[in-house]
Amino acid sequence: MTGPEGFIPPHGGYENLISYRKAKIIFDATVWFCERYVDQRSRTRDQMVQAARSGKQNIVEGSMASGTSKEMEIKLINVARASLEELLADYRDFLRIRGAPLWDRNSKEALYVRGMGRAKSGSHEARESYETYKTLLESRPPEIAANIIICLIHQTS
Repeated sequence: MTGPEGFIPPHGGYENLISYRKAKIIFDATVWFCERYVDQRSRTRDQMVQAARSGKQNIVEGSMASGTSKEMEIKLINVARASLEELLADYRDFLRIRGAPLWDRNSKEALYVRGMGRAKSGSHEARESYETYKTLLESRPPEIAANIIICLIHQTS
């Protein structure tokens, strides 16, 4: 037996959320970053990848749960935020341990990264993805790559 039409409100559609698309980019970038710059045996490596995955997956789960429970949606989105905050701390630690600068949010570098996403999402081209940042990320030293990913994390939350 089915309930009345529209009893469960529309839900899902997370692929259209900017926060999900950014979280997916952060996950891909973190996997690349950890494979390249974080020791394979390091517990930090696993934790960074898991935090990035959790940030992405909890947006998916929250979006799917929104049809039946707004409370669950909010809880899962908060878990996603907390996971990305944990990841942010790991990238900041990476910079601090190496004595590398953390970009100011209004530095020319941070504004450039922010503009990359805006230019892509404002056009009729394909949506912003890891490919948008891949060349920039993968051609720079680890300290620059970490700062780029930090900029993306700030854009997600």
